[in-house]
Amino acid sequence: MLLNPFAPLAFIKINSLKATTFFLLVLLIKTNLLRLKGGLIGGLFALILISGILASTSIALGSLIYAYRVKNNTEKNNTVQDLETVNI
Repeated sequence: MLLNPFAPLAFIKINSLKATTFFLLVLLIKTNLLRLKGGLIGGLFALILISGILASTSIALGSLIYAYRVKNNTEKNNTVQDLETVNI
């Protein structure tokens, strides 16, 4: 039985192919994790922005309702008083 003189080259080819596929798999997993992380960070940032908009809108609406109620109460309770100056 004769030994193949190119057997070391075939061994190197197979090992380099394994290393390349492992490296590409690591890169693929890394990109998927980065995409997931970016999506989570972006979603959290969007949630913070939306909650801030809702909070400011509700505060503005509440202040308008409060001003309207105060205006209506002062118009109902507005009694004309004759005020005189005080002379000392």
